[in-house]
Amino acid sequence: METSIQLLSEPQITKELFQYFNRRQEVTKCWRREQGIWVLKDVDFVEDWNESQYEFLVKCLKNTVNTGGMVAGAFAEEKLVGFASVESRHFGSKGQYVQLSCIHVSCEQRGQGLGKKLFQCASYGAKKLGAEKLYISAHPAQETQAFYHALGCVEAGEYDGELADLNDCQLEYAL
Repeated sequence: METSIQLLSEPQITKELFQYFNRRQEVTKCWRREQGIWVLKDVDFVEDWNESQYEFLVKCLKNTVNTGGMVAGAFAEEKLVGFASVESRHFGSKGQYVQLSCIHVSCEQRGQGLGKKLFQCASYGAKKLGAEKLYISAHPAQETQAFYHALGCVEAGEYDGELADLNDCQLEYAL
């Protein structure tokens, strides 16, 4: 199935945009930091979004665009099948980072290279914002971490206190 990626404007970001998007992810293993060392732990849960989470997502993505960041959508047959967003706020000791705040591919589209294309688009957007690095507070699921590491992401050299969730892995990508 042929996909296209386009930058989204604020009016395009609506709850209806996500009507065919499937966030579902069955998680069986997650990375956890124990005594300063990352260990892969067995877990068992399903990550999915409900209606209120989609409403919150729409508000966040609109805010991203309205504050100078970028949101890109991937479309197949005019249906949203993936998206990525980059915030405009610079942070870090030298202002070197901007945040990759979202990158998601619909369940049925995963494993086909779409996430990589969205990541490349986000990296280009971050460069245009004058950043040296993307900062990623990423889900600790084994598959999610494998995706980021395959792209060349490494543990962040500096953790941002605002973004560093105790369960998420803090990563960076040099642009």
